[in-house]
Amino acid sequence: MHFLVALLAVVMAATPAAAPAAATPICDKYCDARDPALSPGDREGVSVTTGSRRISLHLDDADDMGWAAITGGAAGDHVWLDRSFDAGRTWASGSKLGDTATPPGATGWRTLMYNADDWANKGVGLLRACGQPAGSGTIACTGWARPTWNAWDRRTAAATALMERYNLGTGLFDTTGWWNSANALTAVIDNARISGMGSYRYAIDTTYTKNLAAQGGQFRNDYLDDTGWWGLAWVDAYDLTGDSKYLNTARADADHMYAYWDGVCGGGVWWSTSRTYKNAIPNSLYVQLNAALHNRIPGDTTYLARARAGWTWFAGSGMINGSNLVNDGLTTSTCANNGQPVWTYNQGVPLAALTELYRATGDAGLLTKARAMANASTTNTGLNPGGVLRDPGETAGGGGVDGPSFKGVYVRDLAVLNAALTDRPYTPYLQRQANAAYANDRNSADAYGLMWAGPFDQPDAARQQSALDLMNAAP
Repeated sequence: MHFLVALLAVVMAATPAAAPAAATPICDKYCDARDPALSPGDREGVSVTTGSRRISLHLDDADDMGWAAITGGAAGDHVWLDRSFDAGRTWASGSKLGDTATPPGATGWRTLMYNADDWANKGVGLLRACGQPAGSGTIACTGWARPTWNAWDRRTAAATALMERYNLGTGLFDTTGWWNSANALTAVIDNARISGMGSYRYAIDTTYTKNLAAQGGQFRNDYLDDTGWWGLAWVDAYDLTGDSKYLNTARADADHMYAYWDGVCGGGVWWSTSRTYKNAIPNSLYVQLNAALHNRIPGDTTYLARARAGWTWFAGSGMINGSNLVNDGLTTSTCANNGQPVWTYNQGVPLAALTELYRATGDAGLLTKARAMANASTTNTGLNPGGVLRDPGETAGGGGVDGPSFKGVYVRDLAVLNAALTDRPYTPYLQRQANAAYANDRNSADAYGLMWAGPFDQPDAARQQSALDLMNAAP
């Protein structure tokens, strides 16, 4: 795999962020503290220098282990590994795995090998090498990285970097929100189907069982778009596993959304149960979810009727503007297009919705409309400055809680339409986005930032979900 584009070098104080100490050695294929001489391969992942010393992380990809080395130094230089199971946010306080000192007469030294992951406990890990020159109070550490185990290409590496942020205790993804976690789980499910890597299928049932009773139960809450995202995640889980409980929950979600369809503005579901705003995202999700249910429930007529009515209303609502782009919603006073930004996810969901409805009805006109909308969003220079997708107002460190998920939804749903079209017209576009992000918006741990054209700003689960959606989407 093509692994590095940049090195993250951090010079820090000696005290790491607090985390539980790892007192017990981890045993996966081999146990911690294995001799690096036994490694079948030695790939240098990341390095950092401090003065004349070079500190490097070496990776044994075949065995999912790594070790640290220091060179160009003197006797008494210390070198060790840190290991993190939460994407490098914390690591075992005081553990300094393999801490060792350069012996007299030598200018370099290395640690023993340690596991990157903890398979028995579903710990998805990262390693980094750290060193401290003799007589110095300065500690220098490399960026975080890992072997190519469950990360053999850019799709699986992005999935593993997302699962580093999965919280087994909550069944959700740390550093992001409730609806974003639905999209993150969807991206992981899609990756299992596309890449064939089943290592993280456990997240499906873990999320389901730990959150089934949360909020309104069955993944329903006061926001109809949140409910729609979860409903689609459970359709995806059903497709992968065949377990009907996931489809039943998706039906409960669709029924919950239908309860908030009324005649205000001529139809449509509300954004929330407070009934204050009718907008694009819950309504496009409504069409997609109902059409998807019809396509999976033999003999259904109810969900098909809802999907048809949903699209008829959406198409006539005025939210699709004269440029075939979707604005955010309708004004409360006149039910007119409110002229708010054309967020990328608002362009994406209708594409998947129309594709599902086409499968349900065979109406080729739906694909014609989807293609026109996709042509508009893929060529719009405001959304694609320099040819790389960007949300309105996107800046380094920005996006808030919600925005980092938007582009992933867009490319995921563009890929759904692309797969339904015999000429695959959007393949070059999707490949261009993936190539740009991989080259310009990725750190040494295969974490991605907000801006796919670069530079990398910061990692979190929503940014990683979008990147995984992108890598899944690009052939």
